[in-house]
Amino acid sequence: MNRRILLLSASILAFVPLAAAPARDMGGMQMAAATAAPAKVAALRTALENLWVGHIDAVRKVDVAEIAGDSAGTKSAEAEVVANAHAIADAVAGFYGKAAGDKLFTLLAGHYGAIKAYLDATVAKNAPGESKATSDLTSNADAIATFLSSANPYLPKATLSQMLLVHGSQHIEQIQELAAKNSAAESKTAAAMKTHIIALADALADAIAKQFPDKV
Repeated sequence: MNRRILLLSASILAFVPLAAAPARDMGGMQMAAATAAPAKVAALRTALENLWVGHIDAVRKVDVAEIAGDSAGTKSAEAEVVANAHAIADAVAGFYGKAAGDKLFTLLAGHYGAIKAYLDATVAKNAPGESKATSDLTSNADAIATFLSSANPYLPKATLSQMLLVHGSQHIEQIQELAAKNSAAESKTAAAMKTHIIALADALADAIAKQFPDKV
């Protein structure tokens, strides 16, 4: 999928709510019918929102620093991106175990790697590099959606894939706008990114609460 298609996806897709899957038998065990306490669900939502907003904030710092030619700033911001990815993975590991957390960290590393490759290509004015990075970002979105939907029946893969494609396209738009010094457009993109990533975080939190009402 090229950049034009990704950007078209961003313009068409806002937030598609994740469908609530019915309770079903998982490996011979009926999923719990209990519901998590609303206050605990709200706390989980807030925690995941902060982590995912931290992701877009840290990546933006990398974008700004690299476009400005600030190698020290880029290195510092990248360390923040990695620390944030570990924190997101650890949050997942708290429900699904260390192996799942490690897997998610690897996928998030791939997500960031594709974004960074796109950033590098943009700074170098390398259109083929941008195209390759966009393809990698798209493939990674599918891999993350596959992983999360496999772990949680309340997370439909198709919806997750759409949401992650929008997220990826927003990173691309932001890089292009920062590189063009189009601050007005970038400000709007940054606001849209935050709204979208909070919606994604809330959907993940709600799905986890449905799957593990006694662990939230």
